[in-house]
Amino acid sequence: MFAFVQSYPLLLGITLIVFDLTLWQLIPANRRPWRIGARLLAFSLFTWVLISAGVSPLQPAPWVEDVPRNLLATVLGIAWWLFAARTATVVIGLVLVARSGHTGRLLQDVLGAVIFLVAIVAAAAYVLQLPVKGLLATSGVMAIVIGLALQSTLSDVFSGIVLNTTRPYQIGDSISIDGTEGKVIEIDWRATRLLTGNGSMAVIPNSVAAKAKLLNFSQPSDVHGVSISVVVPAKVRPRRVLDALEKTLQGTRTLLTSPAPKATIKSSSLESVEYEASGFVGSMSQKTEVRNHMFDLAHRHLEAAGVVWNSDTQQGQVWNRQRALLEDVRIFRSLSNEEKDNLSQRMTAVEYLADQVILGVGDSSDYLLVIGTGVVSVGIRDGDKQLEAGRMGPGEVLGVEGLLEAEDSTAEFRTLTSCILYRIDKDEVRSCLEQRTEVKTALIKLQRIRQQTRQSLLEQKPAAIKKGGFLSWLHK
Repeated sequence: MFAFVQSYPLLLGITLIVFDLTLWQLIPANRRPWRIGARLLAFSLFTWVLISAGVSPLQPAPWVEDVPRNLLATVLGIAWWLFAARTATVVIGLVLVARSGHTGRLLQDVLGAVIFLVAIVAAAAYVLQLPVKGLLATSGVMAIVIGLALQSTLSDVFSGIVLNTTRPYQIGDSISIDGTEGKVIEIDWRATRLLTGNGSMAVIPNSVAAKAKLLNFSQPSDVHGVSISVVVPAKVRPRRVLDALEKTLQGTRTLLTSPAPKATIKSSSLESVEYEASGFVGSMSQKTEVRNHMFDLAHRHLEAAGVVWNSDTQQGQVWNRQRALLEDVRIFRSLSNEEKDNLSQRMTAVEYLADQVILGVGDSSDYLLVIGTGVVSVGIRDGDKQLEAGRMGPGEVLGVEGLLEAEDSTAEFRTLTSCILYRIDKDEVRSCLEQRTEVKTALIKLQRIRQQTRQSLLEQKPAAIKKGGFLSWLHK
């Protein structure tokens, strides 16, 4: 065996290299430890072949007079250094992936390039006996010239190394770099690539990303901020606006209780004041829906507080609160303006304090109740437990049971804040049902959606209705 190795070292070396490359291709990429194990085995056998043949990668070939054999030993020595560099590169790559995950291949590629450069210099020094000091001095001058010419590119490369090491963001994170928002899809040698919300790709140089103001919306993974801003004329008292925005936050059930949501004054001028309502959700996928819902709630609560930008008018007169409220009650959408005027005159206001039951489970009411101001919590019974099914705000209705058929309330309606509700006698509503089939259709749909929501919540399954829960009832 040793005689064969000494006689045909080049053939065995080439065979082992081909064997290594073949196994690297045949073993699936997801079985990375197997691939590296096969490479380590091939490298160990290659080293054994060299030592058995009397070749050392740390010394020049000893057969100076035997030119063919000397050339063969030189080739095997250089091949050993390159093989060692490749093996070290893949092992370091495995360690980096195990410790930091798929954060981009930039750091691994740079380390691989450095390892191969060291291997080439070592092969030149040990195997070829070249004057490495002079070579390094010459290459140093060339490096300075090349560095000055590629200063911008090198800045991007080293900034990319810093970004991959410090990991302010990773592939798959949703981030904002100097106002450019998107999802990170790639981090390469020169730039970070973002997929923006409109489907386009933004290319941010790594040197810019390293210096820019950066927001990572994906970290921490279980808390994501969501906020809205509203601009109100400066003549409006701030307390009215802040109260309305606080009710908006209370009415958004999907906001986390910790960190607590808050309403603040953001900026002001002589003409207007900008307010911000902010909170946190547990998933990035909720942000758009919750933000849109907060805008809708803010509009309704501000309107309920009397903060109106464009007053609704009818025949030159400003609508009162009851009449304006009917515009938001979707089951009455089909009524004419005259019918809404007449109905609003029969609405009476009732005030409730916070944490007061408006309508309990099994109760019935002689009135249809329209929320004028405040937030109402809707709870259903699950055995001995009380589950919150949703929250309601201005423009939404309760007490619809008994209008179409004799039934009692299956939910408890309790105030979270002080509220003003407007009563409408159910005989007036039944008259609308007889005259307008559209009102009856809307009411049937409203009751069906509430039944589906209740059943889905009790079964702990997602509701098979449009997102938004009870706050979306009136939009159906």
